[in-house]
Amino acid sequence: MKIDDSSTTEPVLVMQRIFDAPREDVWDALTDPRQVARWYGGLGFENPVCEMDVRPGGTWRHVMRTPDGSEHALQFVFVEVVKPERLVWRNADRGATLGGAHDNLMTVTLEAAGRKTRWKLVVRFASMADREAALRIGFTAVLTEGTEKLNMLVRTV
Repeated sequence: MKIDDSSTTEPVLVMQRIFDAPREDVWDALTDPRQVARWYGGLGFENPVCEMDVRPGGTWRHVMRTPDGSEHALQFVFVEVVKPERLVWRNADRGATLGGAHDNLMTVTLEAAGRKTRWKLVVRFASMADREAALRIGFTAVLTEGTEKLNMLVRTV
């Protein structure tokens, strides 16, 4: 996993990796709620609720349970859906229920690379302070662990 959080002027974070599966399989794993529930979140996380209406304006309702048993209800809205290459979503409430620190726009692009897929995630935060707060609470570690779980899932498809 390659992580670029070096910008000192833009509230962005960029993560990139290669998945060991064709782009269509990675797309399916990103947009099928049954598959998302299997990989979303870090190691030891569970997802008892995952409902997705993958279309522009559609919602994604998600409950994530952390290893300590605490649950976090999340709701996102899809901004852009271009199968199988681009998926964009943001917090439906613009981060209000989480104190604003998670008001971000997430953009995933998938590029075919033979039987593999180049995945790129660009997270645009509302401010530099929000980005720094997310980094302090382990945002990139959870995403790294989640994408590793995703890679293991798509390798078995």
